[in-house]
Amino acid sequence: MTALLSVKGLRVGFGRDPKANEIVRGVSFDLNAGETMAIVGESGSGKSVTSLSVNRLVDFGGGSIIGGSMLFQRADGSIIDLATAQEKELTTIRGAEIGMIFQEPMTSLNPVLSIGTQIEESFRLHRGLTGKQAHAAAKDALDRVRIPDAARRLKYSPNQFSGGMLQRVMIAIALACNPRLLIADEPTTALDVTVQAQIMALLSELKRETNMGMIFITHDIGLVAGIADRVMVMQSGQVVEQGTISDVLDRPQHDYTQHLLQAVPHFENGAAVRHDYQRPLSEDAAKPALKVEGLTVRFSVKSGLFSRTTGNVHAVDGVDFDLMPGETLAIVGESGSGKSTTARAILGLVKATRGAFETNVVKSAHGNADEPVQMVFQNPYASLNPRLRVDEILAEPVIAAGGSRTAEVRAKMIALLKRVGLPEDSLLRYPHQFSGGQRQRLCIARALMLNPSVLVLDEAVSALDVSVQAKVLELLVDLQKEYGLAYLFVSHDMAVVERIAHRIAVVYAGQIVEIGDAASVLSKPQHSYTKRLISAVPSVSKRNEHFTLDSRQVPSLVRPLGYEPPAADWVSYGADHKARAEA
Repeated sequence: MTALLSVKGLRVGFGRDPKANEIVRGVSFDLNAGETMAIVGESGSGKSVTSLSVNRLVDFGGGSIIGGSMLFQRADGSIIDLATAQEKELTTIRGAEIGMIFQEPMTSLNPVLSIGTQIEESFRLHRGLTGKQAHAAAKDALDRVRIPDAARRLKYSPNQFSGGMLQRVMIAIALACNPRLLIADEPTTALDVTVQAQIMALLSELKRETNMGMIFITHDIGLVAGIADRVMVMQSGQVVEQGTISDVLDRPQHDYTQHLLQAVPHFENGAAVRHDYQRPLSEDAAKPALKVEGLTVRFSVKSGLFSRTTGNVHAVDGVDFDLMPGETLAIVGESGSGKSTTARAILGLVKATRGAFETNVVKSAHGNADEPVQMVFQNPYASLNPRLRVDEILAEPVIAAGGSRTAEVRAKMIALLKRVGLPEDSLLRYPHQFSGGQRQRLCIARALMLNPSVLVLDEAVSALDVSVQAKVLELLVDLQKEYGLAYLFVSHDMAVVERIAHRIAVVYAGQIVEIGDAASVLSKPQHSYTKRLISAVPSVSKRNEHFTLDSRQVPSLVRPLGYEPPAADWVSYGADHKARAEA
C-alpha cells in the first residue's frame, strides 16, 4: 500500500546560508491514510518546522528545504514531491488536500471579520461556492465541529468566542474541504484540560468519519496516548526514537523519551497514583501566612439607553481558605471559574466587593517581610518591560515600596540572581536576551526582592516546556524550603498541581467546591466537577481511547440584582478534605 505521505531525509535550514543554519536534520517517516502520527518534542526540537515544511509554509518564514523528499499521494492517485513542487501547484494543495490547525487561534483568525466570512473563504477558494451555497457550507462546517446555534454564531467576531470554541472554528476551517492530511500543531496547548479533552475527542471522531491521515504535534507525550497510532520523538532537529504508540510509551529506548515520559502525571481510573506531599512547614506554622474569609468579587452588568446596572457577574462568591507558612495551596479550575480573579483580588489588582484578608508577616533570618504578598504572572514575555535592563527591573518593586537603589539592594539582586540560577552579568542584559524559562526565573527573583511571606503564582509555568517547567518547579520548591514561603498556586494543569501542591482548592463557577489535602483530593475526588477535571488529564495509560464529546459548559455567572447564593452545605471526607454537597 502506498503511503499517504512519505518523508525521506528531510533537511531544512534558515537564513542566507541555510546549510550553515540547519534546523531539521534528516527526518524520515511514513504516514498512511486513517493513521495518526504524533511528533513529540520540546521547543527548538524541530517538530513545528517539520510540520510547516510538509505544506511548504516554512518558505514564508525564512526557511528552505535543502535536502530530502516528501512524496504525497493526491486525491486522484498521483504522487507529488512537495519538497520540489512549484508554488502554483502547492496553492491547489494547501487547504484543499492538506489542512492545518495552528497553536494559537486568536492570531490565526482575522479579528475584524466574522467567523462565517472566514470559513466561507475556504469554500470560495477551493470549491468555487458563492453566496448562499458558501454560507450554507459554512454553517454545516460549524455543525460538524459541534458548535451550538451555528447559524447565529456565523455572524460573531473571534473575540465573542472562548478559547475552546475558537479552536473548534479553526478545525472547521481546516476540515472545510475534507483534506486527506491534517496537520495539528500544538492545537490544545493553551486550553484547559477539559476543553483539551473535547478537542481531542472531536479530532478523533472526525478522523474516524473521514479516514484522513493526521500529524499531531505536541510537547506533551501523555496527550497522544489516546489518539496516536505512531510516535516520533524529536530532539535538536533529529528523530531520536520512532515506533508504534505501545513500543515508544511502554518500552522507551532513548534517554530523552524516558525524560519526557517522567514529566507525565500518573492518573489512573480518575485518581492520582504518585505524589510526594511532604510539607516543609516553618516553625511559625500555627498561624496562617494568609487567611481569606468570604472573598466576593462582582462586576456590574449594564444595559439600556442609560447604562443602568441590571445585574452582576458573580466572578467569585464567598471563598474561604487558610494558607500556612511553607505550604502550597493550588487553586484549580477551568478558564472563567474565578481562580485568577481570586488571586488578583488578594493582591488588590481587582477590587473585592467584600471579604477579609489577613497576612502573617513572618520575621526570618532573611529579614522582615516588607510586602507580605507578591505575584508571579503567567507570561514572562509580557510581564517584563523590554526597554529596561534586569537591574532596573529588579529595582522596580523596591522603588515602588519607597526605597532606593543602594549598594545593599544591588547586593541582594546579585544574590537572588545566583539563587535562581542566573549569572551576575544578567543585571546588564535585557529581557529579550533570555529564554522563556530564564525570564520566569527573573520574575521570581523580582517577586522576592521585598522579602514576601506569600507568593501568588498565576499559571506561572503553563507557558513553559515540560523540562523547563520541571526546573522552575524544582526552584520553587527549593526557595520554599529556604525562605519558608507560602505559595498560592493558580493553575488549570493537573500535571503541575500533582507535583507541587500540598493542598488543593477546586473552583467552579466562582465557588470552591472541594478543598483539602492534595493526596486525598487527587486520589479520592468527591465532587463531580473534581472528578471531571481529573478524568480529563492525559495519561500514558489511556490507549486507543474512544473519546466522547461532553457538551456541558460552565454555567452563566450573571445574576440579577440582589441575588445571594445559598449557604454552602459541606460534607467532610477526612481530617482535611471536604466537598460541597450536590443537589
